[in-house]
Amino acid sequence: MTATCIMVLGTTSGAGKSWLTTALCRHYARQGLKVVPFKAQNMSNNARVVASKDGHGEIGSAQYFQALAAKAEPEVRMNPLLLKPEADTHSQVVLMGQVDARLTAMPWRERSNHVWPQIAAALDQLRAENDVVVIEGAGSPAEINLHSSDIVNMRVALHCNAACLLVTDIDRGGAFAHLYGTWALLPPEERALIKGFVLNKFRGDASLLAPAPQMLQDLTGIPTVATLPMWWQHGLPEEDGVFDDRSISKGAVSLTVAVIAYPRISNLDEFQPLKNIPGVKLQWVRSPAELSGLKPSDWVVLPGSKSTAADLAWLRSQGLDAAVAQHAGQGGVVLGVCGGLQMLGEALIDAHGIDGNAPGLGLLPLVTVFEADKTVRRTQTRFLSVWQHEAPGHRPAGVAEAPDDPVTPWTSLAGVSVSGYEIHQGQTAQHPAMAEAGDVAIEVLPGGLGWCNAQGNVLGLYLHGLFEDPAALQALFCARLNGPVPTLELVFERMADFVETHFEPGLLDTLVR
Repeated sequence: MTATCIMVLGTTSGAGKSWLTTALCRHYARQGLKVVPFKAQNMSNNARVVASKDGHGEIGSAQYFQALAAKAEPEVRMNPLLLKPEADTHSQVVLMGQVDARLTAMPWRERSNHVWPQIAAALDQLRAENDVVVIEGAGSPAEINLHSSDIVNMRVALHCNAACLLVTDIDRGGAFAHLYGTWALLPPEERALIKGFVLNKFRGDASLLAPAPQMLQDLTGIPTVATLPMWWQHGLPEEDGVFDDRSISKGAVSLTVAVIAYPRISNLDEFQPLKNIPGVKLQWVRSPAELSGLKPSDWVVLPGSKSTAADLAWLRSQGLDAAVAQHAGQGGVVLGVCGGLQMLGEALIDAHGIDGNAPGLGLLPLVTVFEADKTVRRTQTRFLSVWQHEAPGHRPAGVAEAPDDPVTPWTSLAGVSVSGYEIHQGQTAQHPAMAEAGDVAIEVLPGGLGWCNAQGNVLGLYLHGLFEDPAALQALFCARLNGPVPTLELVFERMADFVETHFEPGLLDTLVR
């Protein structure tokens, strides 16, 4: 094994492990080192499609972005075990990129012995092929009720003798108690791996922290190696939950994108780029009142869902179904992605007990049939050039313009080539009876990947990642950008600059030596 392992642990979930791991991946990559990320087990419905020995598989979005920051090709060994919550007490288990029905049915504590050999093998392979492996822990390493079955924190650290950083969110309060308590609950051999404490999300004058860092070092022998200031608009997609509601758009708001935040929302991180578009406000919606002030030009988005039928039932229980239909009926812009596309149709049909039967919202004349096999793949495609309602300047030569054609944001996508990914357990097609009667959805992406309604204001796509594609962003927002599309590369570089500024000089390089 040749790689040095650096591990980021946290005193709690949300302390900043994913963010710091990403920043360290780019820092070490900038030193000319061959770097990869690793997280033994992730629990998230934000997943990406990456390479695997079987072709394609799923990993957590955080490890996908960490791989890009490390300038490495994302692949399933970087996150060998992914848990995708389907209910409060049940998760789908994805091992080495593939859904494993046997592990999904197995009790939580019994999984550890079954999955650890593959987790250890994946880590050892990455260590043999790289200079540095930057590892992210999960939750807290001091969750002593789970210590005996741990496969993601200190068992990983001991396996590879990782140099560990313990990060805490000082904005929550009690940071020094969190750090000391976490350290105190670890066995001596695990404490010995912790090389530094990191205070994250600090607001104020760092000199006022004294003498607490020195007192903590006197108690533990471990120095506080960084105090990272609060940074709201760093640009990296959030791993868990919806984005903070305190962030605001750049400049005066001219477009609101209202994303329905149902309980089992998935792949919400794909909307992060919209926060970087001047004049665009990204709003998370949980009640009809939050849609009442929208203009027809504003967007309502139904994102992906890990349980489409259950989230559709929640949508109805909140009265959001009527609010979305009213917005669409007034010519308002509506977008459904993956599970959101399925909701926009007439019906969900489930003969295998996978998700559930349900009537759809009826905004597109489509029917979704759930299937036992899951579609997981990277996709490159092109919006069809002949879109029924195309904006002036985007209509192909030889196609006549009608004076009453509505102009919607989607028409600018005509002819645009895009790349993204698919993760769905169902196939969608035209409603047979409605099609026979002449009510058909207009296909805008080939192969059953996208449709719009006859008016052109309601669009449904199976393709994830539209707003991460520079060509699509340019087509949709060229009038707002006034320059190049903001890129993740710029985000990663700024993050590396940030940690290099705020860590003790030379500390990060000392860890790999």
